[in-house]
Amino acid sequence: MKKLSVLLLITCMVFGLAGCGGGGGSSSSSDPGTVRETLAEPVLPEASGEATYSKDDGTLTLDYSHTDEGYVMIKYTGESDLLQVGITIPSGEVYPYPMVAKDSWKAFPLTGGDGHYIINVMEQTASGNYFIGLSYELDVTLNDEFRPYMYPNQYVDYDADTESVTIGKELSGESADDIDYITNVYNYVTEGIDYDLAKASNLPVNYIPDIEETLETGKGICFDFASVMTSMLRSQGIPTRLEVGYAGTVYHAWISVYLESIGWVENIIEFDGTDWTLVDPTLGSSGSAAYEDYMGSGEEYNVKYHY
Repeated sequence: MKKLSVLLLITCMVFGLAGCGGGGGSSSSSDPGTVRETLAEPVLPEASGEATYSKDDGTLTLDYSHTDEGYVMIKYTGESDLLQVGITIPSGEVYPYPMVAKDSWKAFPLTGGDGHYIINVMEQTASGNYFIGLSYELDVTLNDEFRPYMYPNQYVDYDADTESVTIGKELSGESADDIDYITNVYNYVTEGIDYDLAKASNLPVNYIPDIEETLETGKGICFDFASVMTSMLRSQGIPTRLEVGYAGTVYHAWISVYLESIGWVENIIEFDGTDWTLVDPTLGSSGSAAYEDYMGSGEEYNVKYHY
């Protein structure tokens, strides 16, 4: 049987957090002549204004109209250059997000499932300190457990015109089914993007992946690899988790995807028609075994955050 190299994991050498850091998709058989159904447009979040909460001066607004779809939207028009968003999920874990874009709505996922959430947005002062600009609590009941992993967000930021979405449509049109599509996306990412050691060693605090920049330069760290691939898969209707955590003692980012016939496929990535075995796509993209000793076998993957 033809070997399918399927990427369900992105991992790499990292230098700290910044350095690495509908329902489920279907999986049909790869019958000769079949073509995967391609989505013409990605599903995108919106701030519809049906349920909002704002700071007194109106410079900071939370739109929670679509919590059942697994996201909230935040817009800031004030003077601070940097905000920190903290989303406390039902388990009590706080998910941190830097927010640098002003005057536009940004989506933030609700990845803790059904339950009680606390949204805190902190503004930075001129001295570099932070104060809480907005705090709001809400109860969430999702329409579908996969919805938080079907939309763009602060770390996987794309729209209908983003190049990764266009490329995803083209690759989908060349694919027989979801597994074939994931294979094609994997090959495109690992063959077209090189791991950037210089960037990894000089990365700013509060790093946010830039999908367009990664595709334009053909370089990135593991967070970039994961973000690009997540955008391609989500925009074509495949639930995809961008995950940040540890491989042994190394902090890094990778992805897991959902296939209807299999469920969530995590950490085990290569399918040869019979078995799933481990593959490190960062090694595949670099064409070098230089990272292998650093990363080890890659068997001890512990997730800290789902984005």
